[in-house]
Amino acid sequence: MNLKPGLRLSSQVCDTEMVVIKGSGEHELGCGGAAAVPLGDPATHAGGIDADLAGGTLMGKRYTDPDGVVEILCTKPGAGTLTLDGQALSVKATKALPSSD
Repeated sequence: MNLKPGLRLSSQVCDTEMVVIKGSGEHELGCGGAAAVPLGDPATHAGGIDADLAGGTLMGKRYTDPDGVVEILCTKPGAGTLTLDGQALSVKATKALPSSD
């Protein structure tokens, strides 16, 4: 799937919904062991959530890969773990605000 900013996706196996904030090129974005699909797509994955990829997503959190290729914003939480090309994404660390001394 060509990941481009603004693309809205959903999981086939849980309630997770997401939007691509940063990304380009052809990559396999997944959630819970199944490929993510465009929001509103009726596709469902009959196998359910992969037990190894059931860490869950948190609403409002940004997820990224170690190389910074993509950044995904979770707009609806679910039970699946987000993956990019088979590797789990992690919550992006927030930047510290400057002190107000």
